[in-house]
Amino acid sequence: MPVSVVEGDLLDQPVEAIVNAWNRNIIPWWLLLPQGVSGAIKRRGGVGPFREVARAGPMPLGSAVVTSAGRLPFKAIIHVAGIDMLWRASERSIQDSVRNALAKAREQGFRSVAFPVIGAGSGSFDEARALELMRQVLDVEAGALDVSVVRFRP
Repeated sequence: MPVSVVEGDLLDQPVEAIVNAWNRNIIPWWLLLPQGVSGAIKRRGGVGPFREVARAGPMPLGSAVVTSAGRLPFKAIIHVAGIDMLWRASERSIQDSVRNALAKAREQGFRSVAFPVIGAGSGSFDEARALELMRQVLDVEAGALDVSVVRFRP
């Protein structure tokens, strides 16, 4: 299936699962002030998904963990460790995050998933370049998954 790039709010997408570009669970979530996608999830979905992802322990850079969606209307949230300890994304962390999120989506049997532009928020990575890196992986590895990448536009 072709990958679509849309503008809007990740939390308003008609998909089974969304991807949250998260930290690596090194700093406890309750000490963080979630911003961007994580902040929106916390405000609309509650803290349940963050408690669940914290139980996974430290996440290797580029890895993915699946949790419930809290009060959000999705089957799950796939949290990816897209930024390093200095809050920076890299080409590898972006592409590994996409690859591992796709693997988790397939393992869970999801048919549709929406990604934010990984690394372009708190990770301070150039949005156009991050999107290009994501497309390199998605165009080859999405397979039968219905995938969209959501460029945040309030």
